[in-house]
Amino acid sequence: MEREKYENLLNILKEELVPAMGCTEPVSVAYAAALARDVLGAVPQRAEITVSGNILKNVKSVVVPNTGGLRGVAAAVAAGIVAGDAERELEVLSAITPEEIAEIRPYLDKTPISVSESRSDCVFDIGVRVFCGADEAFVRIMGRHTNIVSVEKNGVVLRRGKAAETGEPCGQDFTVRDIVEFADQVALGDVADTLERQVACNSAICEEGLRRDYGARVGKILLAAFGDDVHNLAKATAAAGSDARMNGCELPVVIVSGSGNQGITASMPVVVYARKLEVPHEKLLRALVVSNLVTVHLKRGIGCLSAYCGAVSAGCGAGAGVCYLRGGSYEEIAHTIVNAVAIESGVICDGAKSSCAAKVASAVEAGLVGMEMYRRGSQFYGGDGIVEKGVENTIRAVADLARNGMRETDEEIIRLMIRQLA
Repeated sequence: MEREKYENLLNILKEELVPAMGCTEPVSVAYAAALARDVLGAVPQRAEITVSGNILKNVKSVVVPNTGGLRGVAAAVAAGIVAGDAERELEVLSAITPEEIAEIRPYLDKTPISVSESRSDCVFDIGVRVFCGADEAFVRIMGRHTNIVSVEKNGVVLRRGKAAETGEPCGQDFTVRDIVEFADQVALGDVADTLERQVACNSAICEEGLRRDYGARVGKILLAAFGDDVHNLAKATAAAGSDARMNGCELPVVIVSGSGNQGITASMPVVVYARKLEVPHEKLLRALVVSNLVTVHLKRGIGCLSAYCGAVSAGCGAGAGVCYLRGGSYEEIAHTIVNAVAIESGVICDGAKSSCAAKVASAVEAGLVGMEMYRRGSQFYGGDGIVEKGVENTIRAVADLARNGMRETDEEIIRLMIRQLA
């Protein structure tokens, strides 16, 4: 593999696989609020928040970690202001003390915090303006969860950056064939720390989800209803991690494509299969390279937030990773991806909440069924619905569907959710 392409894929893995505690959208809001408080230099007496519809969608129903069960944009802002550590970025709420947790609700109750929808065309847009006496500070994040594009105090610009995404798809500078080649050739010393952290963090939160009754208990129900064969255990484990994460578990997750649910979905089925099949650890790490990069590849054309459920991309990644784990070649992996998107594409994202766990299980099922279909001599062909000839053409078709075809669906979902808040 060319060195430039090798370094590109290596950098993508390291940039994408980072830890976060809690659902990443409310955590990003809390991060902006904590930074605004630091810039202001005082505890704000009031705050004005603008967020894009997709941020509102993903923050509305999910528990903000370390808040005693609070939900919503204003709660995330209050948590960030009262106790957030902006230097920790997506772990901004990870070091909150019990005393600070007790302060969040009273601050939320007494402090005017207005929330309105952004007029920006960017699907990922957070603006936090805070006030204390005659002073004010403003922080804006756009495009991705930690991408700060503006920091101001009393009208003076202290920092200016560039939006990472304004609605156009990211360039696809690698292919599924590149991913498999990279997984075959990568020096494990280059990726081991990144992947070992993913295995450790995501295993821990999934185990916690199976131990306790979080959310809808999807993972526990799957095991009780259908047993612990490897296929069902892979789905149940990933679902349990999502259940815990959506419902206030304070353990970190290593994310993929800016999402903890996608990080869990892409990684844990591969880990479960590797443990059950007693696959050498080196093979597991290489399979995780495949699952994570396939997830990123599918998601990049779609965009960071849309009406298309991101777990679908990660489920395809999981199927591809398990396929590689079991000795699958590029051809088998490519057909696994095509089969999986043919099965599952079209699942809507209606925000972060308990039902995400069930969607995670469904996405993993699609990935595993897609793999088993090709292993047993069956596949979907170009012309079957949105499937086109060749895996890259099919990936582009799905991106077009999600980004363009589902735009009006996204707008309607957001309208419905705003109506619920009225």
